[in-house]
Amino acid sequence: MSLTDDLPRFTALSARLTGFDEVALESTGLTGTYRAVAEEQLGTERYTRLVRELGDPGDAMDGELRDAARAVTHLWYTGSWPGPPPFVVSPRAYAEGLVWKAAGLKAPATEPGGYGSWADGGDLSRPGDEVEGNGR
Repeated sequence: MSLTDDLPRFTALSARLTGFDEVALESTGLTGTYRAVAEEQLGTERYTRLVRELGDPGDAMDGELRDAARAVTHLWYTGSWPGPPPFVVSPRAYAEGLVWKAAGLKAPATEPGGYGSWADGGDLSRPGDEVEGNGR
C-alpha cells in the first residue's frame, strides 16, 4: 500500500478514533508523519490490517488491533508514540496534540503569552456560544 493511496484511509481511521473530523486532523499538517510513524511502529502487516479492518471503534476486535487503535489515538492526542519505547514525534507534534484542542488551550511553552498568562484559563467558548450579560 503506497503512502499516497493510504493517506485518506489513515485520515478517515484517525477521525473515527479521535472524534475530530478529517479537516481538523489535516490542519495539523501531521497526517503524513503520523501515518509513517504508525506503520513503522506497528509493522506493515498490523498497520495494514488496522486501516482495512477497523470500521467503528466500538466494533469488537481482537486485542492486537485494539492496542494498535489505542496507540494511534494516543499519537494524535499527545504527539507521542506510547512505545515501547515511548517517544515524542517532534516539538510540532507536541504543540498540535489534540488534547490541547479538546481542552481549548495552547500547549504549554509553545506560544508567547507573557508571565502569568497561564492563569487566564483560555477562551473555552465556541462559535455560537452566546451568553447574555457577559458581552460575548
